[in-house]
Amino acid sequence: MEFTFTFIGLFFLGIYLTAPLVVFLFLVIAILGIIVGRIERWSYFDAIYWAFITALTVGFGDIRPHRKHSKMITLAITLAGIMFSGIFVAVTVRSAIEAFKKHGDQQVVREITQGLSR
Repeated sequence: MEFTFTFIGLFFLGIYLTAPLVVFLFLVIAILGIIVGRIERWSYFDAIYWAFITALTVGFGDIRPHRKHSKMITLAITLAGIMFSGIFVAVTVRSAIEAFKKHGDQQVVREITQGLSR
């Protein structure tokens, strides 16, 4: 249970430290989504929904842009979304690594990592 608490604490610390960047990317995705929504004449809800489904690389395909300018803006949304998602992945991985270092048996960790590198 200590491992879990360490991981959660480190994870939220990482998110706290990256919050300005996460908020900035969130706003970029939302604003660009609204711009595409205006170009495509979508509702605000549909525009925001589409932007985050696209940014998070889910892409259901139920809504998609048809105009050239919208498609160009979509590229910026996907790039911001990759960074947005990447921050969460990076913080998660780093938190797990640090929690393993603190609570893991170092000999077992070395044996496992040596076995993986073969």
